[in-house]
Amino acid sequence: MSYTTLDEYQRKWIFTHQSMPVPESDWPFIKPMTQARAAQFWKENISAQSPDAERMSSQNWPMKDSNWQESVDWMKAWEADDNALPEAVADFIDWQDDVTVYFCYEKYNVIETKWSIFKKYWKNFLFYDDGPILLGRRRPESLWFSTKGTVRLGRRS
Repeated sequence: MSYTTLDEYQRKWIFTHQSMPVPESDWPFIKPMTQARAAQFWKENISAQSPDAERMSSQNWPMKDSNWQESVDWMKAWEADDNALPEAVADFIDWQDDVTVYFCYEKYNVIETKWSIFKKYWKNFLFYDDGPILLGRRRPESLWFSTKGTVRLGRRS
C-alpha cells in the first residue's frame, strides 16, 4: 500500500484544526504517502541525498537559481479572510483541477492530492511551512514555500 489514511497521518491536525477544518467528505482526496513511498518519491523528484529542504546540495534542482523565476509573498493571502491562492501563484499555475499534485514536506512526508483540493485547502497544507515543495504530475511548474512567507515560482529541470 502506498498511502495511509488521513486519520493515521501524524500531522492530521493541519486538516482538522478548529480554525479551518477540512470537511470529512474531502479527506479521501488528501492522500499521505507511506514513509517508504514518500522516500522513493522524494528521491526520484527532489533529492537522492538530502532528507529535507534545509540540507539540499547544489546538485539538487531546487537549489539552482535558474529554475526559479520569482519569489512572491504567500503569507498575506494566508492571513486574509479570503481562501484564494495568492494571485501570482494562481496566475503562474494554470493547471486543470484534476491534475495530480504532490506536496512534499520532506523525505518521509509527501501528500498526494488534486490541484482542486490543494487550491481549496492550501492554507491547511501551509500550517506546516518548513520549506515544502509542490509538484504537479508531468508538469514542469513548481512552487517552493518558505517559512519567511514567500514562495518561489519555477520550473523543475
